[in-house]
Amino acid sequence: MRLTILGGGGFRVPLVYAAVARAAGRVGVDEVVLQDVDAGRMAAIAEVLADFRVTHPQAPPVATTTDVDEAISGAGVIFSAIRVGGTAGRVHDERVAIDLGLLGQETVGPGGLAFALRTVPVVQDLAARIAALAPQAWTINFTNPAGVITEAMSAHLGSRVFGICDTPIGLVRRVARAVGIDPAAAKVDYLGLNHLGWLRGIWANGTDLLPGLIQDPARLAELEEVRYLGTERVQAMGAIPNEYLYYYDRARAGRLPRAGDQTRGEFLRDQQASFYAAAGTPGALLRWQQHLQQREATYMAEAREGQRAAADMHGGGYHEVAVDLMAALCNGSPAEMILNLPNAGTIAQLPADAVIEVPAHVDATGARPLVPQRPLTPEQQELIGSVKASERELIAAAGARSRSMAAAAFAAHPLVNSLDLGRQLVDGYIAVHPELQSLLTEP
Repeated sequence: MRLTILGGGGFRVPLVYAAVARAAGRVGVDEVVLQDVDAGRMAAIAEVLADFRVTHPQAPPVATTTDVDEAISGAGVIFSAIRVGGTAGRVHDERVAIDLGLLGQETVGPGGLAFALRTVPVVQDLAARIAALAPQAWTINFTNPAGVITEAMSAHLGSRVFGICDTPIGLVRRVARAVGIDPAAAKVDYLGLNHLGWLRGIWANGTDLLPGLIQDPARLAELEEVRYLGTERVQAMGAIPNEYLYYYDRARAGRLPRAGDQTRGEFLRDQQASFYAAAGTPGALLRWQQHLQQREATYMAEAREGQRAAADMHGGGYHEVAVDLMAALCNGSPAEMILNLPNAGTIAQLPADAVIEVPAHVDATGARPLVPQRPLTPEQQELIGSVKASERELIAAAGARSRSMAAAAFAAHPLVNSLDLGRQLVDGYIAVHPELQSLLTEP
């Protein structure tokens, strides 16, 4: 089976490749095709994969191409991890928001909406090509913001596209360790949107162990997510939040970065530039591993004091989720995992086709959301409803090429909540993103 990776020059592609190689008996991948618009970045990643194959001869051969149609044709699984505008685009997404006194973060709030706005037309074109050239392929989306992009792609791919994210599985593994059970054996109740969800239960032998953990401040404080938001805040929720809830609390409390602070996007731009600049010199795999370690160690550094714990850095991994998903879809071995899927009535107040993040049953026929144990709280419903309304308005704005609709989408987000700011955001992003200058041509 051919696995095609769109965005094959992305820094984390070696994680996917290594996971596929180690799971050769489960996924049956005999060829990997990397596709990227940046041939230089793709060549640098191909060097890392070549080094990996020296000690892993069972790893599948790798081909590279800049031609999208060539990469898609004949694929059994397509992994989408593109970044429209590159890391420079992320820098602009964060900086424009910060300069207006708003949260500057890649996937949460205005930065995430800007990222989605310029990405939606590109992934919709990709989805249309996949539907035409590889209609039986399964598409696994990791392009951020994963929920919005998966929803945009589903217009062409229907039930053959799924969004994945590593934050829910990392959360589940950390909580499983805290309550002393094997994460693989745990049954979980998790519900929300991508980067906006809550773990509401974790079962072993029919017993929910989460209430006991929440009532134990000492054990609870060991969790990375709890350290980000505070023990009392999490106990009041009665659930363990996805770590990205930190940004909603931070913005509401007015704890925003100052204009002179280095953003996460600026850090990664500089760090990755040093990695890619060394392409063509010996030691590509070791160099990549060193850069990855630094990247993981500094993840969400603004939310904590001191160094990130080693156990937290190994809590999840989208590459592992991708392999488990491929195995279930291609081999038919049933599995349960947290995915981004159409709502289909799971959250009552959201449309059926709105993509949510939820545990799902996966087999050779596809994926279906599992019924949640209980509804969201009114506070959770309100937050999710307003964020999803903003996301769907943004997808519509991209389709209509409308500046006013884009401004309304920004304004509808709870971390913006102002039409005037929405208009300023659109103007600011148009000024720095050539993609949006070409897209938003209508009033």
